[in-house]
Amino acid sequence: MPIAHATFTVERTYPKSPEVVFRAFSDPAKKRRWFVEGEGFITDSYDLDFRVGGTETSRFRMGDNTPMPGTPVANDTVFMDIVPDTRIVTAYTMAVNGARISCSLSTFTFEAVATGTRFTMTEQACFFDNADGVEMRKEGWTHLLDALAKEMAR
Repeated sequence: MPIAHATFTVERTYPKSPEVVFRAFSDPAKKRRWFVEGEGFITDSYDLDFRVGGTETSRFRMGDNTPMPGTPVANDTVFMDIVPDTRIVTAYTMAVNGARISCSLSTFTFEAVATGTRFTMTEQACFFDNADGVEMRKEGWTHLLDALAKEMAR
């Protein structure tokens, strides 16, 4: 059973303060909109307990316009460290159709810059049995961070 390890970083600059960007992660309604209710997915459940040691769980299915319509996906996150408006560190697992495909440590930083917030996300991942892989995961985060920008523009 092959295991692949990978680390990647995605950076964005958002034209909002670190407090506003951070709130999009800590507020359950905001986070649900940009993180779980993406185009092409059907949300079954979402829960956010945003505190160190708290959890975030989401259950959703791939929609009709995806390669695997109806396939269930689970994301289970634990918050390892939170410094308001500065950083969030999480550990999370993903499962597709009941099989765990990966586990990751993710660090999100929020830095004030003249144009708003420099947001940096670094993920250290372990992919099981050639599941999804680093390029697909990085692409997934790129789409999620686009959705985050739209959420903040609301």
